[in-house]
Amino acid sequence: MAIPTSRAKSKAKIKIHREKCTGCGLCVSVCKDFSLKLKDNKVEINEQNLFGCIGCGHCMAICPAEAIKIYGRTLTPDDIFTLPSRDKAADYKQLLALYQRRRSIREFSGQSVEKEKINKIIKAAKNSPMGLPPSDVNLLVLDNKDKSRKFAKDFCKYLDNIKWLVSKWFLTLMRPFWGKTNDELFREFVRPAINAFIKNMKAGKNIITYDAPLVMYFYSSPYSDPADPIIAATFAMLAGESLGLGTCMLGSIHPLIQYGSKAKKFRAKYSIKYKSREGLFVIFGYPAVEYDKGIKRSFASITRA
Repeated sequence: MAIPTSRAKSKAKIKIHREKCTGCGLCVSVCKDFSLKLKDNKVEINEQNLFGCIGCGHCMAICPAEAIKIYGRTLTPDDIFTLPSRDKAADYKQLLALYQRRRSIREFSGQSVEKEKINKIIKAAKNSPMGLPPSDVNLLVLDNKDKSRKFAKDFCKYLDNIKWLVSKWFLTLMRPFWGKTNDELFREFVRPAINAFIKNMKAGKNIITYDAPLVMYFYSSPYSDPADPIIAATFAMLAGESLGLGTCMLGSIHPLIQYGSKAKKFRAKYSIKYKSREGLFVIFGYPAVEYDKGIKRSFASITRA
């Protein structure tokens, strides 16, 4: 038995070097599948496991004697690396400063984003946590202004063909089925947004991707935890901020390219492999504006139970 993903259908293989094992039990304590157990002061495979090794690599990473190797589900011992020391990691004040400095930037200079920085953003995003390894997050990269604008133009053409979704008759018809909240969202946000996208693009103004020199779309397969692409997009956004780029999350594109034959054709045109329960576009570029003030944020509620 194994938990399937789009990248792996079988469980990983655990190889134990008994002669190296010191019996410390650290690997057993971090394996939440219960695939390992201690017997006679040595680690061995526990056949009474939960799913079979999912390839998280925790046991391999924590073993001080390097007595465990994992193979499969895209993982090998070559994927292990030494963690940076704590003094090289950002402390809370530095991390908070990064969060506070980030603003939603939609005004960009004409400067392109260097390939080196694009690769650094992707590398940072790959370190995001996931519901189940191996990651089922997929990434579309549009790495210049021309590609960004072409995508926006194609998106507007697509929207022009599905405008009936926000017509008065359709919204009136659907209200009893999808309820008051969805009805309000479609009437007060989705319909005005679609009309504004199309109208502005016809006038030569791109308010979809804002002609950003770098666009990234994070989405997942049907097997994925729905949160995975959102978390990866967040890591990418913060990496962009750390590299001196302006960033902005775009939430209105993803939901509109998920359902129907026209959406499927649009996804195929951009080699988007799956429709995805959750997904997020993030735009990056050198800011054309500079903020020196932020705005305090708040949650809807905080309950300390």
